[in-house]
This record gives sequence, structure tokens and C-alpha cells, in this order.
Amino acid sequence: MIRQLFAKKDLTNKFDESSIQLEKTLSAKDLIFMGLGVIIGAGIFITPGIIAANNAGPGVMFTYILAAIVCILVAFCYSEFSSAIPLSGSAYTYVYSVFGELTAWIVGWAIFSEYLFAESSVAVSWSAYLQNFLSGFGIKLPAALQSAYGAGGTTTGRFDILAFTIVFLVTILLLQGLKESVTINKIMVYIKVFIIILFIVVAIFYVKPSNFTPLLPFGASGLGQGTSVAFFAFIGFDIISTASEEVKNPGRDMPIGIISSLLISALLYSLMAFVLVGAVHYTQLNVADPVSLALRIIHQNWAAGLISLCAVLGMTTTLIVILYGGTRMFFAISRDGLLPNKLNNLNKNNVPTYSTIIFGLLAGLVAGLLPIDKLTELVNIGALLGFAAVSIGVIPLRRSENTKYLNPAFKTPGYPIVPIISFLLCIYLMLNLQTFTWIAFGLWLLLGLIIYICYGYKNSKLHK
Repeated sequence: MIRQLFAKKDLTNKFDESSIQLEKTLSAKDLIFMGLGVIIGAGIFITPGIIAANNAGPGVMFTYILAAIVCILVAFCYSEFSSAIPLSGSAYTYVYSVFGELTAWIVGWAIFSEYLFAESSVAVSWSAYLQNFLSGFGIKLPAALQSAYGAGGTTTGRFDILAFTIVFLVTILLLQGLKESVTINKIMVYIKVFIIILFIVVAIFYVKPSNFTPLLPFGASGLGQGTSVAFFAFIGFDIISTASEEVKNPGRDMPIGIISSLLISALLYSLMAFVLVGAVHYTQLNVADPVSLALRIIHQNWAAGLISLCAVLGMTTTLIVILYGGTRMFFAISRDGLLPNKLNNLNKNNVPTYSTIIFGLLAGLVAGLLPIDKLTELVNIGALLGFAAVSIGVIPLRRSENTKYLNPAFKTPGYPIVPIISFLLCIYLMLNLQTFTWIAFGLWLLLGLIIYICYGYKNSKLHK
């Protein structure tokens, strides 16, 4: 039984043509746009103000730099795994090959929580920005359909109909095929990068040196806490690795896609944060739409409306890529027999139909029924657990009898120091999370273990 619980995935037949495989259609450029589509989303429009007002003050740009450094170290490890094991499933598949089935299930279930609750929370933010935009034209939804019960302290909301609707529409889009989704994602990425640059160009002329004093009003501890929050803004780059099986040349393209998208995002985040706190004093930025607020304060209302529209477009691309990652996670786990086989059935567009529909339905219902403060509790901790496992997993990847022959096209620099540092930094950020988050995450893992015991262990293809 112990041997079965920690059995490792056999990769010798990973390219067996008789198995269910996804079509290879993605290039390095596609991966960069996919990364930008998910990373530059809700985070860049919301988190800079929150971090500045509550944690780091004018030093908010440093939190993004520090968070980006941690993510880049993790990205090195992801790149080595993805070039060695070009299969769907991201951290789940990688951990399965080096630590065994039970560990892989725990990590996969944790990453699934990241994707599910991130999709739902972004959908709720999308709904809020769109409602703010429509209110400028005098358009308002019935109070019961504006938000979930308890959102923002309100008791009138019952169901966030717009959040559910956008997830539903993105699900329909993904069912049409990956090429169509990638094309739309590219268009929206171009638009929102242009708008971000526009904000920087407009607001930089209003930057006041006095707004940068004191630089770190909350001290070093505030900088550390701010980095933990800023980390949320980069979550999603790991979704790129779920596309390994659909990349034309994964050995070359995966590292380029992952690392390039992170570097570009970090640059844009830091510049926007610098201009934001320079134009408006950090104490005024503890709002849901700090970028729009800053433009209104400097009397650039035309740009504020444009930014609100951009936020809606930006979060749409984020929703597309997160939903894509969640469905590929379902696909990979079900292909191994740990979830029902129907979840890996492909439609005529080479898309896993049931995985896409079920994940979209779950995310939409959660978005409609739960307020955003509850949704975001599980996003960071699930991602960090997966990042920590992948980081430390690079060591057995090179040494294990099961994987040492793979010879990946990209190798993590500074081995084994970089993987160990990356692992420790992820654990440090996990320890900075609230007690409630750990309790909720423990209950989530317990539910996952029950599913594995009742279904996955009995139906595992590796056991058979």
C-alpha cells in the first residue's frame, strides 16, 4: 500500500501515440502572451494601492521587485521541469514523476484551489469594474444581482450575475478551441499594455518628490508583508507550464515564455507603482480602483474612464488563461485515473469538453455566491505549496532513477542552491499568511484526501 501511494509516474512511454494527447499549436510568442494575459490582470489595477496604503507606503515598487525575484527563481525550476516533461498538469505532473502519487494528488488539489478561487475572485473584480463603468451611463442592476451576500458588508446582494456570466462566456470561448482563445488573448494584451503605458505617460508629469517621504513608513516588516500581497499579482505564471503538451518546441519555448512574461510584467508593475505613489500620497490609495482614483485626483477624468474599461478587458484575458489552466489540470489528473475518465474526453476542437464545462460551472457558481474577501483566502497558499514542491523537486529530477535520463533542454542555474533558496522563500511567504487561511486550506486538503481515498486510489492507472 505504501509503495502504491508513493509510486512515481513512468515517463518512458510519455509520447506513446496510443494515449490521449493534445495538439501542438503554441509557440514561444504565444506563451509570452499567455503569461502576460494572466499576470497583468486584476493585480496591477488593485494591489498597488492596497500595498502602499497598508504595508509598504511609497516603497510599494520594491515589493513587486522582491516578489518578482521569488517568482523568477521558481520559474527557473518550472522551466527545467517543463522542458524535461512536456505534458499537461504543471506541478501535479512534475511532482508525480519525482515524489509519487499521493504527494502529486495533494499538490494537484492545492493548485486546483489556486485556479478555481483565482478564476472566481477575478470574475468578481471584473463584475465590480464593469458595474462602475456602466453606472457612469446610469445603468444599474437590481441590488440582489449586483453581488454575493455579504460582499462589502452589504446584505442586499444574493448572486453576482455578471461574475457568473463572464465565466460562462469564457467557458464557451475555450470550448471553440485553443487557437481562437489565444488570438483573442493577444488582442486584449496589446490593448491593456498600451493603456498601462498611457497611464504612466500621463501621470508621470504629476509625480511629486514629497510623496516619497517617508519611503518605508511601516518599516521592514511592512515590506515583507507587502511582498506577500504583491506575490498574488504574479500568481498565474505557472499556468503557462500547463500548456507544455501543446507547445511545438517545449524545450526551447517553455523557458522563454515563462521567464520573459515574468520580466515584462515585473517591469510594468514596478513602473506603475512608482508613478502611482508619486502622483498621489499613499494614504489615499486604499481603494478597489487606485489607478482610476489617481487619475481623477490629478483631474485626468478622460483617462480614468479609459482605465476602467481597460481593467475589464485586462481581467477578461486573465479569466481566459486561468480557466485554461484549470481545465488542463483536470485533464491531466483524469488521464491518470485519479478522476473520472470522462474529464479527458476531447471534442472536435481538441478541447477537453467535460473538464472545461465542469471547471467553468464550479468557478462561475463560486463567483456568484461568495464575496471576494472569502475567495482570495485560498489562492496564495495553494500556489505557494505547488511552487515549493516544484522548486525542491528539481533535485530528485536530476538524481532519481525515474527521471535522471530525461536531459532537459533548460537547466536551473546555480543548482542546487537556487532550488533550495526558492523552496525556502516560498515556505517563508506561506508562514506569513493568516491563521484562518491555514485552517481553511487544511479543510480543503482534507476534502481532497477523501476524494482520493474513495476514488483516486482505487482507479489509479499507475496501480493497475
